[in-house]
Amino acid sequence: MKSNNKYQTQSHTKTPLSQRRLKTKPVLTLLAILFAGNIFWFVLWLWPNDKDNGGDEIVATVDDQKITKQQWMAEMETRYGKETLQSLVNESVMEKAAEEYKIKVSDEEVDLEIALIRTAQDTTDTTTQQLTEKQLRQKVRSQLILEKVLTKDIIIDPEEIVKYYEENQSLYNIPTTYKTSIIIVESKEDANSVLKELKDGSDFSVLARERSLDTTSASLGGGIGYITTEQENIDKSIQSAVQKLKENEISDAFVMNDGRYGIVKVEEINEGKSFTYEDVKGHIQRALSMEQLPASITPEAFWKEFNASWFYGEAS
Repeated sequence: MKSNNKYQTQSHTKTPLSQRRLKTKPVLTLLAILFAGNIFWFVLWLWPNDKDNGGDEIVATVDDQKITKQQWMAEMETRYGKETLQSLVNESVMEKAAEEYKIKVSDEEVDLEIALIRTAQDTTDTTTQQLTEKQLRQKVRSQLILEKVLTKDIIIDPEEIVKYYEENQSLYNIPTTYKTSIIIVESKEDANSVLKELKDGSDFSVLARERSLDTTSASLGGGIGYITTEQENIDKSIQSAVQKLKENEISDAFVMNDGRYGIVKVEEINEGKSFTYEDVKGHIQRALSMEQLPASITPEAFWKEFNASWFYGEAS
């Protein structure tokens, strides 16, 4: 029987409130923007060209009942269309706001936020795993524009910024992160069988879906996101295995804490980096300023200002 998230270990270590708030804030704001953006482009790619009758194409059958591409696309639009379009409109609105208020967002600022996201990411969260690097950077950029517009008139005492940095400097010493996929099986015999299939050319993600006992990662082709060797909620055997691999390499089988066997693949390695006070000063100032706002404000608040409209009616 498949289990759920057994590659994690239990940890009761608590992060101080001030650290947790600023470090995970980019994650919380990004996750509010649905990962349905991926599905949107998938739908557009599949949508039949106006010049043909692709909408009548049969994509599935159940006994004698036919399901057409048009029905499929309509259902996709019903489930994901509104959220996806809202995300696209919000991104466009934020770009207009950047022009209007002369807001600049540098690549270095985006890099910092993404580094914080990857080190703070909960491996049980799958949202950011659905985004390409380009999509993630665009969503981070839009969020930074929003925060800069909202906080442009808020003044924070420079001493507060320095104090926060000195008390929480460890937050900005970003460890190396490994984008990791895993296959978990019950026995050494099962692990050897998986390794043989991989050696014979089988795809890691396909095997993870078919054979891994961890339901959450299996549904993502084995993906458990970005992990570090310092996370306390990750099985030490996994951390030890990824350190020995280069990008796109697959480990030998290893015994996990619960006695089962794991095989990991490292998809991507991001070398650790220590950010200086000058690197993060703007990030801290913006985060402290956001805490002074009376309520959470989303990009929809700017739709009217920039004449944004859509066929769903008023912005939600």
